[in-house]
Amino acid sequence: MQRRRVIQGLGLGMLAAASAACSRDGEGPAAAADGRRIRWRMVTTWPPNFPAIGTGALELARMIEACSGGRLSIKVYGAGELVPAFEAFDAVAAGTTEMGHGSAYYWKGKINSASFFSAMPFGLTAQEMNAWLYFGGGLELWREAYAPFGVIPAPCGNSGCQMGGWFRKEINSVADLRGLKMRIPGIGGEVLARAGGTPVALSGGEIFTALETGAIDATEWIGPYNALAFGLHKAARYYYSPGWHEPGTTLEAIINRRAFEQLPEDLQQVVLTCCMATNDRMLAEFTARNSEALETLVREHGVQLRPFPDDVLRRLRELSQQVIDEGAARDPLYARINESVKAFQRRSSAYLRIAEDAYLRTRDL
Repeated sequence: MQRRRVIQGLGLGMLAAASAACSRDGEGPAAAADGRRIRWRMVTTWPPNFPAIGTGALELARMIEACSGGRLSIKVYGAGELVPAFEAFDAVAAGTTEMGHGSAYYWKGKINSASFFSAMPFGLTAQEMNAWLYFGGGLELWREAYAPFGVIPAPCGNSGCQMGGWFRKEINSVADLRGLKMRIPGIGGEVLARAGGTPVALSGGEIFTALETGAIDATEWIGPYNALAFGLHKAARYYYSPGWHEPGTTLEAIINRRAFEQLPEDLQQVVLTCCMATNDRMLAEFTARNSEALETLVREHGVQLRPFPDDVLRRLRELSQQVIDEGAARDPLYARINESVKAFQRRSSAYLRIAEDAYLRTRDL
């Protein structure tokens, strides 16, 4: 029963536990117990040392080691260093590695509802995702979805609202989506297919070459910070917004349940608390760096920013709803998650319209 409370107890009070666990000389809750040294491995879906998401996984590992007083150390492997990017979930589920870092929509082929816990088209923003997960029942549903695989998920980063993508040609109407080969994951890829395009699954490390050579016509890839790091402006001229497909993408830590349950309870607390801290830290980093990178892309590299036409966004939203409704009709858990998200988004939107939205308009008066 106590273990169950640890796994489910991801309230804000856990941030206080992080401070207690991270005592200066390894003396405190995390340094108590039997003093065993435990070594884990973490595989990620990101290129090694990639800004914010790749380095975020490294920072998570450093934080866990520090907060455990050195009792739990984690070696991080970028995509392809131990397993391919899209095999990270399988590696954790099988116990080949104890931990992974990625994004839930990569696993929608295994878990129909996985994309809800990463990003859904026209869905929750980063602020709303965190609120739904921590206080709206989302985290409990997420753990239910992953439980059959022996995997425990935890929010562990957020990119904020992403950009719509890099395009080699302009998008002026829905017709321009037909025949478009685009790297786009998750439900967004299904929506593109219904609009007449061809979604292409590529890991981050494959994107630039595919775009530069014309193997794909377009790609979404997080936001300006990571796009600048990849040099995507050298392969495509047009940069579109908004990121209708990923309005607030949550990244995840995935933990092998057996490995987690073998940890002393204080180390279980350390792992989950450090994931929560990383979740908050990464969103702050993206918010700061994306604005800087966008300025660089426009001023120094002449990138042409474009908004998607309204008729394109309306059509994409219609198709998104079709995909989601069909998923809910096939899968009872998917349907329950969808109802939870819809109810939360309805309440949240009503508040945000008179709060953040209204305030942002005043800054342009």
